[in-house]
Amino acid sequence: MTLTHPRRRITAVLTAAFTLASVTACAQKGGSAGADDYPSKPIELLVGYDAGGPTDIGARLVAEELEKKLDGTITVVNKPGANSQVAYTQLTQREADGYTLAAVTFPSAIITVLDESRGAEYDRDDFAPVALQVVDPTAVAVAPDSPYDTPQDLVEAARKSPGKIQATTTGVASNEHFALAALKEATGADISPVHFADGSSAATTAFLGGNVDVLLSNVSDLQPLVESGKVKVLGVMEAERSPFLPDVPTFTESGYEVAISSSRGFAFPAGTPEEVVDEVSTAIGEIMDDPAFEKKMTDAGLAPTYMDAAEYDAYWDETTDLFATLLPLVREEQ
Repeated sequence: MTLTHPRRRITAVLTAAFTLASVTACAQKGGSAGADDYPSKPIELLVGYDAGGPTDIGARLVAEELEKKLDGTITVVNKPGANSQVAYTQLTQREADGYTLAAVTFPSAIITVLDESRGAEYDRDDFAPVALQVVDPTAVAVAPDSPYDTPQDLVEAARKSPGKIQATTTGVASNEHFALAALKEATGADISPVHFADGSSAATTAFLGGNVDVLLSNVSDLQPLVESGKVKVLGVMEAERSPFLPDVPTFTESGYEVAISSSRGFAFPAGTPEEVVDEVSTAIGEIMDDPAFEKKMTDAGLAPTYMDAAEYDAYWDETTDLFATLLPLVREEQ
């Protein structure tokens, strides 16, 4: 399963009427008069996780440069809770005037909508995608002395002994949980999930203690373990190799069409003026095109992957379709 990542003046009277109507409409939407005077007040950037984590770090790196591009002020506000659901709820209830932006992560923004039990007060159409910043593929690691050396080794062992091999996840319906479902669907490899709702630290501790056979993790989170020689990475669940693990094969090149990644981007509330969305999207693209900024991201363990508003919108829908397909399988494995 792979993702493939889409007015003219007639008379002076009509022009004056159009201008008056536009100003009135903007005033009714909260004071945004379009891109010409934007931003005219501080922008709030909501982050659904605590300060210091990868999503927060990435958001703050962009915010710092975006202030310069827009000649404005951006205040990062951390709103942790319910896997970002608290932040998404606040975003989608704010005025669509271009002054509330949120860091968006997949699969959280998707799963909180697809899983009815979460009781989300928003749906996909309540977001206006702005730009994608990071795509962080899922990697599969084992202990250095593990008998498995390749994705093929792991798949074949899991086929021969269904459910015997255990792998970490960061919770039910987490990215790793979906990765296991995708692997089973594509290869028949039945690997049992062991859920650690407290997050990746708890999962890693259990793995390093020898309590779980396989560690599933974002590539960025694996870097310290790779550098210290505490893990052997079998493969990356993506079509192309990760620049952080250039010597590690992908599952795709190993013959398995499995591509599961977490990603991070930005969104406004739906209804935000298109010209404002485009201005911010373009500015983020220019920021990420700067080699110095790219180095800041890679030094922080973040894999820069830019998509503009239209591309991100399509990617969001494609990823939603993928996770919607896998959700029944995930529920079977709970």
